[in-house]
Amino acid sequence: MAGILCRNIRKKYGEVLVVPDFNLEVTDQEFIVFLGPSGCGKSTMLRMMAGLETITDGELLIDDIVVNDLEPRDRGIAMVFQNYALYPHMTIRGNIGFGLKRLKVPAAEIERRISDVTEVLGLHPYLDRKPTELSGGQQQRVAIARAMIKTPKVFLFDEPLSNLDAKLRATMREEIARLHRKLRTTTIYVTHDQMEAMTLADRIVLMKDGKVEQVGTPEEIYETPRTHFVAGFIGTPAMNFLNLRRDGSALCGDGIDLTLDLSRFNVGKGQNVILGVRPANLQMATSEGPQVLSGTTDLIEYHGDQVLISFDVGSHRIHAFVPARERPKEGVGVKFSLNPAEVHLFDSETGLSLLRV
Repeated sequence: MAGILCRNIRKKYGEVLVVPDFNLEVTDQEFIVFLGPSGCGKSTMLRMMAGLETITDGELLIDDIVVNDLEPRDRGIAMVFQNYALYPHMTIRGNIGFGLKRLKVPAAEIERRISDVTEVLGLHPYLDRKPTELSGGQQQRVAIARAMIKTPKVFLFDEPLSNLDAKLRATMREEIARLHRKLRTTTIYVTHDQMEAMTLADRIVLMKDGKVEQVGTPEEIYETPRTHFVAGFIGTPAMNFLNLRRDGSALCGDGIDLTLDLSRFNVGKGQNVILGVRPANLQMATSEGPQVLSGTTDLIEYHGDQVLISFDVGSHRIHAFVPARERPKEGVGVKFSLNPAEVHLFDSETGLSLLRV
């Protein structure tokens, strides 16, 4: 097992700086998820850890050893890729044991390790089959088994579930979570899927444009987003945002006039802010009030026990969840109240949270 330390790591392609000063400490046995939109640098960072990309500046330490110049095979890591990268002409047994065979590990030891990992991953019945005879989820388990058999200090996963359908992704997500609880191997997992991040991670590293926007537990990222970007990226459907301006104890703008207790926030008089509230935190109201948003329903999406209502307030499109049995009809007026304790405020210029800490 091993910890990981990223110290001022930078990556440039020619004159283009894609990862500026990346700093992170990962403790032994921790499950870290790099999350962010396409092109944010999360896979580039993972590939630098694996030794598949050179580090332009900074230091990468695994188990207290600087590994910048070590070959991938000497770093004590195993990587599972987005594509399974299985050899189609080999059996599952041959695929799983191939790396150890190249290292000239004795055949008896290879067979023992194959037996151990296939028992954990439920692959024993398929050892004599070819990859094309397995489902996508089974092939991904083979790729994980091939990584496990090396008994690495660190697991690296690069969007391993993105090629699977929704049901298989959910199943494999559970299997990876159980596997980590059993093995307790330090793990870095890259994904753009926030559901994977929220359900798997001990901590999430949310990235944008090569920079770390926030590091925290799933609860911290969801409940106390550090920036406007984090608040908008986490949560399905996305958080509602209103562009407002403080006027005394009120927040006003575009036909909106909300009176809220602002003592939780560092917001100055006349300051432009972005108010954020999640659809699940809006409650249906029966009358107007200082903390009520009113509009006309435009679209109603059925989600089973809930429906998602869309309505416009000025130029802002607002979404709110209500119980399916209480859903209004399209085209009728609706009112929703805000709970001041569940409101977020961000500075309009910097995007930083204005919550007092």
